[in-house]
Amino acid sequence: MKQHTVTESPYGPLTLVADGDGVLCGLYMSDQRHRPPQEIFGPRDDTPFAEDEEQLAAYFAGELKEFSLELRLNGTPFQQSVWDQLTKIPYGETRSYGELADALGNPGASRAVGLANGKNPIGIIVPCHRVIGANGSLTGYGGGLDRKRRLLDFERGTSLF
Repeated sequence: MKQHTVTESPYGPLTLVADGDGVLCGLYMSDQRHRPPQEIFGPRDDTPFAEDEEQLAAYFAGELKEFSLELRLNGTPFQQSVWDQLTKIPYGETRSYGELADALGNPGASRAVGLANGKNPIGIIVPCHRVIGANGSLTGYGGGLDRKRRLLDFERGTSLF
């Protein structure tokens, strides 16, 4: 059975969801597009989330640049390959949807990459905010473009939050 907790962040409350094994399978912002209904998150239980919250706090304090958490990303094989590529984008850097498609060996798949990126179930930790348009513009982000801009500025050291 899934369980969840809610933790505060500089970007608003974050809902962390763990599967029956206590492995993180979701991180959702308030008002996030593609956020599953609250009732599937299971009961609130803060117990399995200590390490997740510790690493998130270190990230928001600017002390952690790469997460080392066990994750369970549930999606299609293509989505999982996109999400894996997201974890390879270095802290403070960005990649375009086309660059991710190229990295997957499928240069014509930038639109499909964008759709998979939008369905990322573990925001921030799997850094979908680091994906931008081919012309460098900020495009779609489930947590909203303002949050995306703030996260990128934070990682680049141009803003605290």
